[in-house]
Amino acid sequence: MNRVKSYLKKGGAQIASFAISFVLTLQAGVFPAYGKPAWPADTGIQAEAGIVVDEETGAVLFGQNIHLPYAPASITKLLTALVVIENSPSLDDMVVFSHDAVYNVESGSGNALGLEEGDQLSVRDCLYALLLRSSNQAANALAEYVGGTREGFVAMMNEKIRSLGCTESNFANPSGLNDENQYVSAYDMAIIGRAAFANETLMEINSSTTYRLPSTINNPEGRQVNMEHKLLITTDETSPNYYPAAVAGKTGFTSIAGNTLVTCAREGERSLVSVVLKSNQTHYTDTIALLNFGFQNFQNLDATGDEATLFGAEGTLTIGDQTYQREELEVQGSRLVTVPAGATLADVDRELVTGEAMDAWIPDDAVAEIRYTYDERVVGRSYFVSLVPDRDVLLEVGAGEDALNQNAGKDGVTSSGSNGSRSDAPSESRKPMSPETKALLVKVGLYALAIGLLAAAVVLIVLHVRKVKKEREEAAQRRRERRRQRLAEIGCSEDEFKRMVDERYGKKDKE
Repeated sequence: MNRVKSYLKKGGAQIASFAISFVLTLQAGVFPAYGKPAWPADTGIQAEAGIVVDEETGAVLFGQNIHLPYAPASITKLLTALVVIENSPSLDDMVVFSHDAVYNVESGSGNALGLEEGDQLSVRDCLYALLLRSSNQAANALAEYVGGTREGFVAMMNEKIRSLGCTESNFANPSGLNDENQYVSAYDMAIIGRAAFANETLMEINSSTTYRLPSTINNPEGRQVNMEHKLLITTDETSPNYYPAAVAGKTGFTSIAGNTLVTCAREGERSLVSVVLKSNQTHYTDTIALLNFGFQNFQNLDATGDEATLFGAEGTLTIGDQTYQREELEVQGSRLVTVPAGATLADVDRELVTGEAMDAWIPDDAVAEIRYTYDERVVGRSYFVSLVPDRDVLLEVGAGEDALNQNAGKDGVTSSGSNGSRSDAPSESRKPMSPETKALLVKVGLYALAIGLLAAAVVLIVLHVRKVKKEREEAAQRRRERRRQRLAEIGCSEDEFKRMVDERYGKKDKE
């Protein structure tokens, strides 16, 4: 018996020793840990700053010095083109080149297309000259055409980037020529690039490699314009600049900015946007490195239906002080999230964001943002939009004007008859009701009850619509206040900005 006890005691000690050794082995990392994939790390780029983002989700896949200010040079023209397209009634309208548009440029910046004071080109012609050949004269002429003055247009540029959520940049001219008040961060430039490439008209122009300009003073037979971005035009597969996935982009260079480059590239169903700032002739190799990193190390997952996890057991979701049924909300925006290769949707965290904390680039009438994160990195956003119908929708489905009046139901049929009168006095001449009459009265009562319930439902809908509209008006007021503050930041009052816009369109109306 003692020998058995001794054996058991010795065996227990061995088991304990093995258990401790096993735990230490795990801690030492000898056995692999099967967790979610780590966020990939890049080997770096040679330019001072660079970024690559997923165009669909906006997820930042890699960044280097992305929040520092740099001179943008001619990549500025992507923003110029976007503002022009969004504020031009027709691309066929004619733009007249003023003396200032042609000659008020930085010394040594040149005039590659030989444009002259008095030349007339369409808005479309100018946009091709702007984006393919980087014409500073076209930038100035377009700015005067849209903004009335170059200063007025610059105010519109800065207003546009603020509306996109850019807080680290400021523009002082439409061409990108050197100015101490003109700077951009790689992060903001990626936002601007995404907005530009999302515009179909801009993308059509910017993805072209050649364009034929019509007759001008110095070129009476017209002139061909060629794309400068080498990744878009190189067809030699042995060239270091061969990158067939590149579909659009803009080059830039000044003595202060160095080489700058914005590129959009697409492979399969994925699209990326890269930005390189302050490069010394490495802008193309850096861009290829950024784009390859994004395509090879990440994937997009479909999060459609994932929003259901935010609703309670009864199918309701409270946003602020308003509780919504599932059918009252629609999800808009991208339904994708960008994660490292091998990750799953289960590895992604999600949260509901409301109010001022929502992303600046949101759909109209959004009441909340669904923000997806991976290791605290934002990898996707979608938005809840209220489907509560407004007055016009209610009228369209037949609710009727009377039902939408503030006093709806007050002058309606009472429960006792068509004129609201009632007599409880006995009558000797009253006869017993026949079964047919009783059945008819029951039907009338049921119809009256149904009408009453419908009227009550309409009143409740109207009250809810008014509440939603009030919330929207308050949100609009907050946006107007933010706009006033942004204009103040760039030294432009609301009256001055309105005056410049009025001059622009007033002039247009006279023409």
